Amino acid sequence: MRPSYDYIIVGAGSSGCVLANRLSEDPRNSVLLLEAGPSDKHMLITMPMGLAKLFVPGSPYINFYQASPGGNRPPEHWMKGRTLGGSSSINGMVYMRGIPEDYNDWAANGCPGWGWDEIRRCFMAIERHEHGAAEGRGGDGPLYVGVAPARDRVSQATIEAARQMGVPIVDDVNAPSVAHDGGFGLQTRNIKRGRRVSAATAFLRPIRHRKNLDIVTDAEVLGVALDGRRATGVRLKHDGAESLIIANREVLLSAGGIHSPCLLQRSGIGPAALLQGLGIEPVLDVAQVGRNLADHRVLTMQYRIRRGGNNLGLRHPRLALSVLDYFVRGKGPLAQSSFVAGGLVKTDPTLDKPDIQIGLAPFTSGRGGVSPYPAITLFGYTLRPESRGELAITSRDNATPPRIDANYMATRYDRENAVALLRYIRRMAAQPALASLITEEMIPGSAVQDDAALLEATFTYGNTGYHPSGTCRMGSDDDAVVDPRLRVRGIEGLRVIDTSIMPTLVSGNTSGPAMAIAWRAAELILADRQ
Repeated sequence: MRPSYDYIIVGAGSSGCVLANRLSEDPRNSVLLLEAGPSDKHMLITMPMGLAKLFVPGSPYINFYQASPGGNRPPEHWMKGRTLGGSSSINGMVYMRGIPEDYNDWAANGCPGWGWDEIRRCFMAIERHEHGAAEGRGGDGPLYVGVAPARDRVSQATIEAARQMGVPIVDDVNAPSVAHDGGFGLQTRNIKRGRRVSAATAFLRPIRHRKNLDIVTDAEVLGVALDGRRATGVRLKHDGAESLIIANREVLLSAGGIHSPCLLQRSGIGPAALLQGLGIEPVLDVAQVGRNLADHRVLTMQYRIRRGGNNLGLRHPRLALSVLDYFVRGKGPLAQSSFVAGGLVKTDPTLDKPDIQIGLAPFTSGRGGVSPYPAITLFGYTLRPESRGELAITSRDNATPPRIDANYMATRYDRENAVALLRYIRRMAAQPALASLITEEMIPGSAVQDDAALLEATFTYGNTGYHPSGTCRMGSDDDAVVDPRLRVRGIEGLRVIDTSIMPTLVSGNTSGPAMAIAWRAAELILADRQ
């Protein structure tokens, strides 16, 4: 490492990798990319279904948190990636963009420059789609976007069941028509020839040789260094020693929806009362740092089936054959994404746009691991939940995890939509195409019928979608944490660039949108330099 750089990027996740790629294109820019976790050179990261073996306590590749789902319910476990590629190196590899209205709403509500016209261009620049370029779809970008194979009988039965429900069947679940009419089909995913394509694979690996870019792993950023109300660098712990690295131009926080607001708070930027209570001198009283937390609550239903699915191929003794198939052909259960079919649908056909996302996982698991019989999971979540939670640091020490309150199901809409979602999945499972394969509803079980019991099942069997967003909200109002150029309001030389800036949660998985946010942010940063 050098003592100073033009740009210091904190976090090498979906957003940070894109930023490093774009900002270092100009050899005049010196760029430092810092990642708290280790390198991503691990077979289980490359192997799509190897991710399950990484989800163990003490894994160096994962940050573990406890979060309250709401009320007095017991805490749940949340995880975020802690390696090059961030969560894109440990996620289910599902690639969704959200719908144009998501971004147009941002622009219409105080975020000019973030409408669909701008973001669509960023997605197209990023994508290298398996089916080639099309309307609203990129064909020669750095990020490979593939489609799940069509050979699986269970996938085909699920798609046919959606057709029988009246849902349009599409070749691309991100197609423009899906935003209005809904659509179901084989899942788009970041897998190429049986190997995960993370943000690090797509955006870092090809440019690691650039002389103006330094990538440092196992580098823990303790806080942003400030001179008054100007960011001057970062306080860093690396190889057991603490140091100060100077940012000649800007510090860019891309540590994610949980860690970016925590870094701001530990740097003295956040709710003054919270900071003072922890012995941190407030530099800037910003009440909204850590608030506006939005997440997708994933609701699951599990069904035992007569045959098919991947359960048996993920258990001994067939697991050995699956491993051999993976290394010989790059195929089989270990080469698949977590979800192989899915789409955006309407719980009520009179709605003007889809309100839920549905997906098929061709396996089931519980406390004992993968189930020992053929079974599937049908999952779903409310696309645009209204409930908002918050997070806050509980200590000045980086090693102390924050307090997280997800506050799920806090509004009437979210509760009613969750119940409608579970009933929708049941109707889908009852369609002839799927009913002929299903022998039993295991979770939540056919005895769970009334609305109150179904709502409680969202807590008993549901979980985070791992999409924490909104905790450093973008906007033009006085309460916004960052402005529409993603500059922290009231602090010079500091921006936040990741899902934490989302004013509202996008309609789908967040890894792809996090990359598009960074692509757009790079445009703004480079334009400001000019």
